[in-house]
Amino acid sequence: MLRAILSFFGSIFSLICIGAFAVALLIGAIFFMYSRDLPDTDTLAQYSPPTISRIYSGQGALIDEFAQERRLFAPANEIPDIVKQAFISAEDKYFYTHKGYDPLGMAKAALDAAQGGRLRGASTITQQVMKNFLLSGDRSAERKIKELILASRIEGTLSKDKILELYLNEIFLGQNSFGVAAAAQTYFNKTLSELNVEEAAYLAVLPKAPSRYHPVREAERATGRRNFVLREMFENGYISEDDYKLAREKPLSTVQSGSFADFKSELPDRDYFTDEIRRQLSKDFGEEEFFGGGLTIRATVDRELQEEAASSLRRALESYDRGRRVFHRVKAKIEPEKLAGDGWREALNDTVFPRDIEGWSVAVVLGFDGANATVGVEGVSDEGQILGADVKWARPRLEDGKLGKASANADNLLDVGDIIHVRPSDDGTWSLRQVPEVQGGFMAMDVNTGRVLAMQGGFSYQASVFNRATQATRQPGSSFKPFVYAAALDSGFSPNTIIVDAPIEINTPQGLWRPKNASNRFYGPAPVRTGIEQSRNLMTIRLAQEIGMDTVASYAERFGVYDDMNPFLSNALGAQETTLMKMVTAYAMFANGGERVEPTLVDRVQDRWGRTVYRHDKRSCEDCQLASLDANFAPTITSSRERVMDAITAYQLTSMMQGVVQRGTARKTVNLSVPTAGKTGTTNDAKDVWFVGFTSNIVAGCYIGYDRPRGLGRGASGGGMCGPVFNRFMKKATAKYGGGKFDVPPGGYFVKIDRFTGAVLPANASGDHVVVEYFRDGEEPAYGLGAIIDGGFAMGSNLNLFSRGADDVTAVTEVTTSTGKKAVIPKRANFGTLSAGGLY
Repeated sequence: MLRAILSFFGSIFSLICIGAFAVALLIGAIFFMYSRDLPDTDTLAQYSPPTISRIYSGQGALIDEFAQERRLFAPANEIPDIVKQAFISAEDKYFYTHKGYDPLGMAKAALDAAQGGRLRGASTITQQVMKNFLLSGDRSAERKIKELILASRIEGTLSKDKILELYLNEIFLGQNSFGVAAAAQTYFNKTLSELNVEEAAYLAVLPKAPSRYHPVREAERATGRRNFVLREMFENGYISEDDYKLAREKPLSTVQSGSFADFKSELPDRDYFTDEIRRQLSKDFGEEEFFGGGLTIRATVDRELQEEAASSLRRALESYDRGRRVFHRVKAKIEPEKLAGDGWREALNDTVFPRDIEGWSVAVVLGFDGANATVGVEGVSDEGQILGADVKWARPRLEDGKLGKASANADNLLDVGDIIHVRPSDDGTWSLRQVPEVQGGFMAMDVNTGRVLAMQGGFSYQASVFNRATQATRQPGSSFKPFVYAAALDSGFSPNTIIVDAPIEINTPQGLWRPKNASNRFYGPAPVRTGIEQSRNLMTIRLAQEIGMDTVASYAERFGVYDDMNPFLSNALGAQETTLMKMVTAYAMFANGGERVEPTLVDRVQDRWGRTVYRHDKRSCEDCQLASLDANFAPTITSSRERVMDAITAYQLTSMMQGVVQRGTARKTVNLSVPTAGKTGTTNDAKDVWFVGFTSNIVAGCYIGYDRPRGLGRGASGGGMCGPVFNRFMKKATAKYGGGKFDVPPGGYFVKIDRFTGAVLPANASGDHVVVEYFRDGEEPAYGLGAIIDGGFAMGSNLNLFSRGADDVTAVTEVTTSTGKKAVIPKRANFGTLSAGGLY
C-alpha cells in the first residue's frame, strides 16, 4: 500500500518535473526564437535624440527656435534627484533593484486581468525604453517577449542612470514637449533645477496620457493623480511627511492656467530674418539635422536695427497705401452669435490674423453707434470706438470691384464681426489700419564682412512669409547703372569723359525701340558723372554700346547680380530681374574698395556637443594668439578675399554715387551726417522702385512694388519712396556704428573738374560747378571733342554742347535722329516712360 502511494506521488512529481522542464524548454525556445534578429542595444549608448535648434542674436539673446519634436536634452547628472524620484515613484518603484523587468509586478498584472480587471502592461522603465527606442508600440505578446529580452540585455550594458537618462529625455509629455527639460519649460517656464516637488510630481503624471491629465481641462483628475505620485514619493522615503502634506494642498499652477508666463512670450515674433536662416540652413545641413540636430546658431542680426528696418519699411508701405485712399475688403470674420458677452474674446484669440505689427492690435467690430464703430480689442478689458471721422480717408472696394465713395460713417467700410487692425489714438479711441497690398523688401549688411544686420521681407511676416529681400526677383531699373559705369571706368573711360545725351533708335525683333530719359528731354554731351548723378538713360545706353554689352554682362556676373545676364542693351537700364540681396551684396563691393564679400545671416553654427561646424569669417588673426597686446596696438587681420574690381575704379564710382545723394536723384530724401553714396532705380511704369546706398561701413537697400507687378502711380520713384526708408534706417545705424570718409586708394591724384562740361579747372577753382575727381597716376584727364562718346549713334543736329545741366538747358522740341528723320519731343512725358532713370 505504501509502495503504491509512493509510486503515485512519484509519478505526479515526475510529471510535474517533466512538465516544468517542458515549460522551461518551451519558454527557452520562445525566447531563443524571438531573441534572433533583435535590434542592437549598443546603439543606445550613442543616443542622440532629436533636439531643438536655437537661434541667438549677436548679443546672445534667444530669438527663435525650430524643432519637429520640442526636446531639450538633459544629461543624467543635470537632472535633479527630485525629478528622477518623482518618475520612479510613478512608473517603476523598484527601478534601482530589478534586472530590467519586475516579476512581481507582472504577476500582479496577470492576476488582475484574470479577475476581470483592466489589462495593464506592468512595464518597467527599462522596458519602456526598449519599446520607445527599439520596438513598436503595438500591444502584443510578441512585443512583450522582445521587450523583456532587450530589457535584460540593456541592464548589462548601460548603467541605471544612463537608462533613466534615455527615458527622461525621450518620453512625450504633451504640448509637443519631449523629455522633462522641455516639459518643465512648457508647463512651468522653469529649468529642471527650479522645479519644486509638486511640479516634478505633476510631470511624472503625464507619461501615461498627457491629454487625460491636462492642467486646465482635466484639472481635478490631474491634481488627484499628482497627489498620488506625491504619496508614493513619501512612502518610498523620497520626501518628508511635512513636505508631502504641504505639496498636496497646493493648487495645480501652470503656464496653461495662467499662473506663469509662457516661455514663448519672452521670444520675439518669428520674422523674415530667422525664417531665412531656416531656409538656408535646411538646405545646407538638411531638414532632419536642422530641425532635430540641436544646433546652436549665432545670427548676425542686430535687433535694434532689425526693428528699425521693419518700422521704416512699414511706414513707407502704409503711407503709400493710405495715400491711395482704398480700403481692402475684410477677409476674416467672426460669426455674430459668437460675439455675445465676452464670447468674442475667445473667438478672436483663436483667429489666425497678423499680430506682429508693432503698435497695432487685433480687434473685432461688435456693432455701431451712429457714425462710430464699437470694437473689442484683443488684450483690452473695455470696449473701444472707431470714430466715423477716422475712416473718411478710405473708399470701400465694392463687390463688382469698383470703388465706392468715402464717408465719415464707419459702416461704410465695416460690418459686424469683421476682424481688423487698429492703433490707439491720442484721444482714447482707436484708428482703423490695414495691411497694405503693396509690398517691399529691405536689408542692410556690413560692407567688409557681409554680415546681414537687418532684413525685412515684407510688411508683416505673419501676413505673408514670402521674403521679398531674398526670394522676389524684380527689375532693378537704374540701380543697375553703376555696373555699366564700373565696366566703362575699367575699360579706359575717366570720370570727365563726355557722353552724348541725344535720341536713339534701335531696331529690335519687337520693333523700333526709342529709349528716353525720365524727363523726356535730351541734354547734349555731358560728363560720365552727370550720367549717373542724374540717371540719364540715353547716356547709359551709349556707354553700354561703346564698351559692349558682353563686357557689362561679365561685370554684372562677376559682382553676383546675375548668374547669366542676357547681353541686350535694355538690360543696361536694369531690365533683367534680380533680388534685393544680390544688389545689396554687389554694392557692398563698391563700398569696401572692390573686394568680394559673401552675404551671411549666420556667424557660427555649433552642433549639440558644442563643436563649431560652420564659421563665416575666414579671415586670420595671428596677433590674436598672443596673451596680450601693447597699448595702442591693434591686431593684424589677414584677408584673402578675391578682388572683383580695381580699387581706384571703386573709389571713382563711389564718388559719383555720392553725387547722386548730394545733387542727383536722391538729394531730396537722403541726408545723413556721414558721407553717403547710392543710386535710385525706377522701372517702367514705376512697377518697382529702388534705392541702394552705403556709408563707409554699412550698405542697405530697399525696393517697393506689388507682388503681381503693376504701376505704382504717377509720381512714384525710387528716391521718393525708398529714399526715406534708407534714410530713417541709416540714421539709426550711423548713430550706433558711426561712419567716415571713404578710403582713398593709393596710385592716383585729384583734379578739379567742371561737372557740367568736364573741363579741367585750376587748383584754386571754386563754386557749385566744381567737383574733385580722382585719376590714376599716368592718366591725363581727357577733354574736348575727341573725348566725346556717342556709342556709334548719331546725335541730334541741334543739341547744345556742354550744357549746364537740366536746370540750365532749354528743352529741344525737334531733333534729327540717326536715320536722318526729324523727331518731335512731346512737352510732357507719359508715366509709361521711366522716372528717375529706369527701364525703357
